[in-house]
Amino acid sequence: MRRLCVFALILLVAAAGIIPADDALSLPDDSAIQDLPPQFRGRAVVLEINARIVDPNQTVTWNESHKKATIPGRPVGINLVGTNVVVVVQFTPYIRRRTESFLVAQGQIWMEVPGQGIRYHTSIQTIPIEFGEPIYFFPLGLLQETDSASIEVMLTMRSYEESDQ
Repeated sequence: MRRLCVFALILLVAAAGIIPADDALSLPDDSAIQDLPPQFRGRAVVLEINARIVDPNQTVTWNESHKKATIPGRPVGINLVGTNVVVVVQFTPYIRRRTESFLVAQGQIWMEVPGQGIRYHTSIQTIPIEFGEPIYFFPLGLLQETDSASIEVMLTMRSYEESDQ
């Protein structure tokens, strides 16, 4: 069973085109704002994604920021790869004119636990969001243990026209 899990994890990493990092996590390099056709620019949004690892002493040990353009209903994904963890997250913005806009965050986590093998966890959250409001997403949850580092993803949505392209 463990071999099957490891093989599935290797296939996922190969299919996603992820290259493992040495000590920290890494985001893919394809995160620059893309040029959108003119007909989509009025509806388009830019998701500013800031991912970081915070150690038990509240020191940031790794930090990376990216901007990704999309249109409402189309997901934007990030892959975080470390030595013993793989986190795949998709953020899908939905913009409502007369009601509250929201963001759907879908996460998949593969983590190797010493002596226990590989663990898999999925999550999905619907989060109310407004333009310019930072949203925090914790793929591994809020860790209460004092000897564990945590992964934090801060996301801010801006209109495509207002972002500094």
